[in-house]
Amino acid sequence: MELPSVEWKRVLVLLLVLGGLVLLASSETFQSAMSWLLGKAGPVIEAHPFWGAALFVLLSAFSAMLAFFSSAVLVPVAIHTWGEAVCVLLLWCGWMLGGACAYAIARAWGRPVVRRLVSNELFGRYEERISQHSSFGLVLLFQLAVPSEIPGYVLGLARYGLRRYLRVLAVAELPYAVGTVYLGSSLLKQRSLVLLALGALGILFSAWALHALRKRLGP
Repeated sequence: MELPSVEWKRVLVLLLVLGGLVLLASSETFQSAMSWLLGKAGPVIEAHPFWGAALFVLLSAFSAMLAFFSSAVLVPVAIHTWGEAVCVLLLWCGWMLGGACAYAIARAWGRPVVRRLVSNELFGRYEERISQHSSFGLVLLFQLAVPSEIPGYVLGLARYGLRRYLRVLAVAELPYAVGTVYLGSSLLKQRSLVLLALGALGILFSAWALHALRKRLGP
């Protein structure tokens, strides 16, 4: 499976993160720290449920727009507070909002602003190959394959239809939201084997999507 170096690096980073999570799941020190954090954060969020949920959605949106920001560290707190199903919904809504905002920024302010927010290497590669006429299937594969902060900007600049993009975004982000929440749940419950299996499955799927996208777009 031939992937560009930047994409191989992404797969390698995901593998390293997964290994770290498995180690943390079996660490009593980490579990003690997590219990302390949940004990402190839980009552605060429960006292302000609307603002807690709104903040989580907003931070999730930022994570879908900016490569250097991630809301994943907040997922265990969200699971503890609202449960897995609600956490999936909030995370999915946040990522949808972030993708829509990235699209709007690209449409409104154009390439100079976008190039300050995302990787020029990835952005340049896909900007030349994704257009407003690209099929739903290709754009879905694009959304599944590359870091979440890239597609919204590329498709906004390409003036891809907003309704079509939102449909793609809804379909593509849901399985990742479910997977992220179940990874967080497995971490909290110290289910190392489940965590490893889910993480490996997600990484394999991501690598397959990258490979399939390259075959569709060419070298």
